[in-house]
Amino acid sequence: MSRPGFLLSAWPWRSVGYLLSGAVAGVVALAGIVTLAVVGGALTVVLVGMPLLVMLALSGVVVARMERRRLRLVDADPVPDPHRAPTATGLWAWLTTRLREQSTWRELGYTLLFAGLLWPVDALAVTVAVLFPVSVAAAPLLMATVGDGREVKVLKQWTVTTWPTAFAVAVLGLLLLAAGLYALGVVAGARAGLTRSLLASRDGDLDARVVELSRSRVRLVDAFEAERRRIERDLHDGAQQRLVALTMAIGLARLDAPPGPLADQLAKAHDEAGKALAELRELIQGIHPKVLADYGLAAAVADAADRSFVPVDVDLSVPGRLDQAVEAAAYFVVCEALANVAKHSGASRAEVRGGHSHGRLLLEVRDDGRGGADPSAGSGLTGLADRVSVLDGTLSLSSPPGGPTLLRVEFPCEVIESAQARGTDGATAERDRCG
Repeated sequence: MSRPGFLLSAWPWRSVGYLLSGAVAGVVALAGIVTLAVVGGALTVVLVGMPLLVMLALSGVVVARMERRRLRLVDADPVPDPHRAPTATGLWAWLTTRLREQSTWRELGYTLLFAGLLWPVDALAVTVAVLFPVSVAAAPLLMATVGDGREVKVLKQWTVTTWPTAFAVAVLGLLLLAAGLYALGVVAGARAGLTRSLLASRDGDLDARVVELSRSRVRLVDAFEAERRRIERDLHDGAQQRLVALTMAIGLARLDAPPGPLADQLAKAHDEAGKALAELRELIQGIHPKVLADYGLAAAVADAADRSFVPVDVDLSVPGRLDQAVEAAAYFVVCEALANVAKHSGASRAEVRGGHSHGRLLLEVRDDGRGGADPSAGSGLTGLADRVSVLDGTLSLSSPPGGPTLLRVEFPCEVIESAQARGTDGATAERDRCG
């Protein structure tokens, strides 16, 4: 607005269009709100008015969407829609989602303010800044037409009887119009700023971005787990089966070969094939253990305890299957903790305890080692903590010098399949490995 070319640009007339359309839209919104409130309130006693009252509550959604589009007349920065997509299809899912959102009620408040106060301000600004100066500037035209060249009343207040006076009044009207257009730019900017702050506050935008970021992280974790399961399945059903067949073929050839250099080479090849098969099985176990996919967290943790170099007591009670991402994250936390116990703690014994209660899964890994564990020193727990946080879980480590070390992880989750529904009783794993 401070530039000299402001009056020659499209912005003054965009401001006029914004405020004028606001006045018209405000009248329509006021009529609609009053109609819905009166008719809906009168018919509530026979329950017919309830849909009308619901429409009244949701009228802010429609008005807010219109206001976001009108803002483009004077604001080049688009206003994002704060509403989230319904989790299901259909009218009922849409209604329940909208009625539970804070944005819906904020938009209803703005609609009531718009219909009751803002549109009269828009109309008054256009009238004072444009219509009055245009009426003054049109004095010579009105004198030549309506006044038959003799006299004309300016704004129905002052009578002009001479042509020089009429042209002087016209010049005054043009000056007032120029000043009014500047004033309208200020009013339209303030009006747009108020609308933006009420319909799309910065905090709301930030919250929406945080929610979307959290959802994208969860989607990435789900995709990562799906890819791990696919790789594990391909290795298990493909490469591992071929390697088993190869090992058996070499073993049969070894039995048929006479003693000598050939038999020795076959024996060496058979041993190497067996080692490769063992390494492949360890790799598959590390990618995504089949026992976790087939039998759940308790069985997988018990299997990990069996394979630990340090004796591990397991007392884990899970009444069924949990979300796959939660099971995988909890399992790999336990595996990483047991690997750290074997490598760094010098412990003679460890224990894994926990269970599912009140919508939360709790796991604790404790050892009697020397303590002093530092997650930042390359223990691998930092990456696991990030993975746990994606699922809204928490991971904490207590390891004072001299021990004991306690790793605690907690996830919010629900049981999606009970042990009774699976027809198994392996929800509780109690295992004592002593060698």
